[in-house]
Amino acid sequence: MPDTARLYPRHPRSYKPLQGVRIVTLALNLPGPAAAARLRALGAKVLKIEPPGGDPMGQLSPDLYRAMHKGVPVRSLDLKTAEGQTALHEQLQQSDLLLTAFRPAALERLGLDRHGLAARHPHLSAVFVVGYPGRQGHLPGHDLTFQAEARLIDGAHLPTTLLADMMGAMLVSEAAMGALLHQRAQGRGALLEVALSDAAGFAAVPRALGITAPGQVLGGALPEYGVYRCADGLVAIAALEPHFQRALTQAAGGMTRRAIAHWCKARTAAQLSELAQQHDLPLKAWAS
Repeated sequence: MPDTARLYPRHPRSYKPLQGVRIVTLALNLPGPAAAARLRALGAKVLKIEPPGGDPMGQLSPDLYRAMHKGVPVRSLDLKTAEGQTALHEQLQQSDLLLTAFRPAALERLGLDRHGLAARHPHLSAVFVVGYPGRQGHLPGHDLTFQAEARLIDGAHLPTTLLADMMGAMLVSEAAMGALLHQRAQGRGALLEVALSDAAGFAAVPRALGITAPGQVLGGALPEYGVYRCADGLVAIAALEPHFQRALTQAAGGMTRRAIAHWCKARTAAQLSELAQQHDLPLKAWAS
């Protein structure tokens, strides 16, 4: 199980800037629930509404589902029925923000598109999570296709994390807070859209600019920024600033790749971690 504390903002327990804010989320899979979890950690009261069949994430990964829904009440509603839609709108009437991850046609059928919400719930803000922006919002996609479009995939290997989904969750929570600020200032809701393809593109900017390409500044050109072997595992070193470079030179006995590699190889991960503390080095070593 992951450390779920890492999923949420770190702040003093008394710091709850969204206390009193009520959020309803219909968003299934990962980005919406992850964003809702972060908003809840900031004090918002979150209600998750799921279809009778539940959230597919609960079937694919029960552990991930539990991590993302910690402390979030879940209610089952069939929005294909008049009764389910009535119950939803009753909740929206009492809420400040709606999160959805439906495609535009589905939102329109449910009366949850921009025109429907503005007419029925002018006070309500909403963040629409879509795969692609604007007129491409009807196109299907998932984290893998968004990462592929952003050129974040190397060869025929699956990505090691769901970067587009998690970056998307950050952008959703950012948009939600912006919408709530607008709501408080203007007295009416703001309706915003977050495209997961844009989230992947944002995460890919350093790569698109070439700085992480092989042999480039963060792609292996600098001996002080790289991954080396140690006696029992690996060590990542990121001594970019001059004061870190001086500390690394003092600890390793030089700044060349050969000197750093020899220094790492002669020590265990635990020893390197201790030296990092002594010399104030941005270094992470782990046994493998």
